[in-house]
Amino acid sequence: MTRIRTAVTFFLVVAGMAFLAPASADAGDVVLPAGTIIPIRFETTVSSATSRPEDKVLGAVRADVRSQGRVLIPAGSEVKGHVVSARRSGKVSGRAYLAVSFDAVEIHGQVHRIVTPRLARLAPKGTKKDAAVIGGGAGAGALIGAIADGKEGAAKGALIGGATGTGAVLATRGSEVTFASGARYLLRLTEPLRLDQ
Repeated sequence: MTRIRTAVTFFLVVAGMAFLAPASADAGDVVLPAGTIIPIRFETTVSSATSRPEDKVLGAVRADVRSQGRVLIPAGSEVKGHVVSARRSGKVSGRAYLAVSFDAVEIHGQVHRIVTPRLARLAPKGTKKDAAVIGGGAGAGALIGAIADGKEGAAKGALIGGATGTGAVLATRGSEVTFASGARYLLRLTEPLRLDQ
């Protein structure tokens, strides 16, 4: 009877160890905590003038990402993402806007999902440029008017020139924004990244 109890106990212990083995393996995984910085370099050029939402965006990790003295994301690892939003500048109003998001990193052939804030750029306001174009048009009109009709003609020429300058602003789009190939940025994990080791 004692031998039977001993055999049953041994069997239960072995079965329990086998059941716990996967948990022990998971406990050995390495986790990069939220807030970890991943330095990247764009490998593709993205522009508000030509890109569309969901276009693929590729980048590369610029430097080893370490934790506890170990390299967890080697330099050269590929990061993958897509265009979230792309808006061209308008002729009358509206500044160009471009946003991309990276959501995966490939490490030694294995793709891991990452969660990071989007990278976004908004074109600067063109107020000063527009004023210069309008002013330039008025100046040219005033010069033409002065040559043709004297002072009174100069005043009329300024009005005509100013109107011409405004037309030039309306017909010209504002500046676009770009993430150029080779551009360097920092990604910050907003959720932990678990890596199998």
